Order: sequence, then C-alpha cells, then structure tokens
Amino acid sequence: MKKVLATLCAIALSAVTVFAGEYPDISIAELKTAIAAKTVTVIDVNGGSSYARGHVPTAINFAEAKADLAAKLPADKGALVVAYCGGPSCSAYTRAADAAKELGYTNIKHLSAGISGWLQAGEATEK
Repeated sequence: MKKVLATLCAIALSAVTVFAGEYPDISIAELKTAIAAKTVTVIDVNGGSSYARGHVPTAINFAEAKADLAAKLPADKGALVVAYCGGPSCSAYTRAADAAKELGYTNIKHLSAGISGWLQAGEATEK
C-alpha cells in the first residue's frame, strides 16, 4: 500500500511540475527591457474593463484580439510573446499562451507578477 501511495504522489508531483513549467516566467525588469527594445508582443488576458483601466505598455487586449490573434502576432514564430493576467494566483494567462502556442509560437513566457505586480512595482500603465 505504501508503494502505491508513494507512486501516486510521485505521479501527481511530476504532473504539477510539468504544468507549472510549461511557460517560463519573465521578470518585470526583463519585460521592460524587451518592451524598450521592441522585441516582445505582450498580451493582457484581464478582460476589456481591466484593460481600459490600465495595462502593461504595448499590451494587446486578448478579449478583442483572440478572434484574429495571428494578425496581431509577429511573423517570426520564434519571437518573444508574453502573456499575463491579474497576478501570481491567476491562470487565465494560459488562454493567450496556449493560443499563441497553437499558432506555432515557441518563445512564450508568463509575467506571473501580472498587472497587480506591475502596479506594485510602481510601473506605469497605458490606457
């Protein structure tokens, strides 16, 4: 019985680890550098009203762009794409990250700090 329980725990932990690491995190500082260099497409997954109140500079509104996301993303499938949502406990970002992945993009990252972390860091937003 102990062996079965240990095996089940190991499987569960490995599944969580694989899921959690699917999209690597990007720091606020790294994202700011990429935005300044114009080498990133940022996708906000917080919804229209949140987007209107303020979003990471250059971010596109996933709620409006999802129907034609391919047109909003760069031609280079290796280009950096960053998705974010509300903060560290929010997983809505995966909708945009998965959509980009399905379109063939290979360099997708997650700003786990989200808009709440961006604001807490004192960073400016666009409206």
